[in-house]
Amino acid sequence: MIACLRLFTALCLAALLAACASSPSSGLGDLPRTPDASIEQLLEQATQSKDPEKAALLRLSAADLAYHQGNPGQSAQILQQVPVEQLKPGQQIFASTLTAELAMTRNQPKAALTALSHPSLQRLGEMPAEQQVRTGTVHARALEADGQTLAAARERIFIAPMLSGDAARKNHEAIWTLIASLPTDQLQPTTTDDLGGWMALALAVKTAGTLEQQQAAIDNWRKQNPKHPAAIQLPLPLTNLKELASQPLGKIALLLPQDGPLASVGKALREGFMAAHYQAQQAGQKPPAIEFYDSSKLTSLDEFYRKAQADGVQLVVGPLEKPLVKQLSTRPQLPITTLALNYSEGEQGPAQLFQFGLAAEDEAREVSRRARADGLHRAAIMVPKGEWGDRVLKAFSQDWQANGGSIVATERVDQPVQLAQQIADMFQLRQSEGRAKSLQSTVGSQVAAQPSRRQDIEFIFLAATPQQAQQIKPTLNFQYAGDVPVYATSHVFSASGDVNQYNDMNGIRFCETPWLLDANDPLRRQVTAQWPQAAGSLGRLYAMGVDAYRLAPRLGQLKALPDSRVEGQSGSLGMTQNQRVVRQLPWAQFVNGQVQRLPDTPR
Repeated sequence: MIACLRLFTALCLAALLAACASSPSSGLGDLPRTPDASIEQLLEQATQSKDPEKAALLRLSAADLAYHQGNPGQSAQILQQVPVEQLKPGQQIFASTLTAELAMTRNQPKAALTALSHPSLQRLGEMPAEQQVRTGTVHARALEADGQTLAAARERIFIAPMLSGDAARKNHEAIWTLIASLPTDQLQPTTTDDLGGWMALALAVKTAGTLEQQQAAIDNWRKQNPKHPAAIQLPLPLTNLKELASQPLGKIALLLPQDGPLASVGKALREGFMAAHYQAQQAGQKPPAIEFYDSSKLTSLDEFYRKAQADGVQLVVGPLEKPLVKQLSTRPQLPITTLALNYSEGEQGPAQLFQFGLAAEDEAREVSRRARADGLHRAAIMVPKGEWGDRVLKAFSQDWQANGGSIVATERVDQPVQLAQQIADMFQLRQSEGRAKSLQSTVGSQVAAQPSRRQDIEFIFLAATPQQAQQIKPTLNFQYAGDVPVYATSHVFSASGDVNQYNDMNGIRFCETPWLLDANDPLRRQVTAQWPQAAGSLGRLYAMGVDAYRLAPRLGQLKALPDSRVEGQSGSLGMTQNQRVVRQLPWAQFVNGQVQRLPDTPR
């Protein structure tokens, strides 16, 4: 009887091992498969097994089962008991893949990539297609999360022929998302393989201007690459673009205030918007008709949309007033696609709402980007006291620290009389003076000592008015910190042409709209000839009006093509996932009473 039981147990174990193993090729070893057994049963069998290889295989199978059952902690714990280096190459590939998958559940792409650098992965091509797909998928996810977009796309292109059905469709769309997110300067196809074809398609779409030009570019690419996977099945965003092109924009509602405190802002936006409209007419285009609506007399948004629909409006540009934008953002949907000219506080609005404005937060993030590009790591911050300064400080700090920068000091500027003390505190000059006095009392005689400032501040991020900046830069010079670079938002620049004011800010670098930095732009020359105020600080609003017009027909493009941009007068415009238009700006510097454009840095 006992002998029969032993025989039965041995047969069960053999069946269990057969159920959870397969041999891809000689020398690679058996691979675990999801067995008809529980994690506990597998671990018990592993404990009872006299064969170390079979025991390791059972534990590997149990760890994999725990992962697929949504218990990564238990999976990692079991995997630690597996002597990976004693396994055969195929089993090592399996274990390394599972280790990478577990690392990704902890949002640790670098740990995942380390696991996938195991020498056994050199034999991945000998493994069954199912394992190649699994390893390739987690490798692509880790590369993408680590910022290696092109390498992630390569990995997905490699596994694409091994997929079918829904998995193939999802991978196909993921390839396009990755390739389309690459900047144009990285889309330089040098090969004629699938990767080269994907890059050529993205480049063709991104360098075309209008929807019609994009459709022509896509059709031309498909003719040249008829057997490419994207020609056989066009990615969904490009299919959506085709639908957009079949619905040309015929009428726009411009919803801006004509009375009240924002009337002058509305006027500048309207004049910039219409200047771009007339320029399009002069260029021989067929621009949409413009219908004007006064938001300062608005009593009901529902009533406005009913009237706009009755008037045949296909797109609303506006409103400008923040309370109205907030109302729109809380609605589940809008009857007409709307480009609001301000931002709501919430993150996500209805699918029909896009938001665009001259956000100071964009400029704070631009300072962060530029300082990083210039090789700086440690920042001090000076912002005004109050809600505006807090918003700018938060935007800069989040972007700066998320990208590895550190903040060593922060001062909130309020009263001019306090500036000298605040800057001295920031650079710890009082401690230096204290050390000199202490030394003097110790030696009992006069010590000639110039106060020394702290040396860990590499630059100052400054958000301030021209008047504040006029006081801050000379005070920095006086407080032995004149050599510390200052990076500022556009708020330091009045565009007044006041050489004396610029001299007081000598050396300050600041981001600014292309409109105010390029006096020779043909449209700007036309506009400033008719409205001279557009050459001053109001020019930023004229630039925003121009860009609102240029964005109107391209909202669908920006949404459908990740990382695509519109080169505008208020900056280089892109769109976030929550449909907010964000700006990147060029840079200038005050040099001997003049504004000098700085070279652009890679983005």
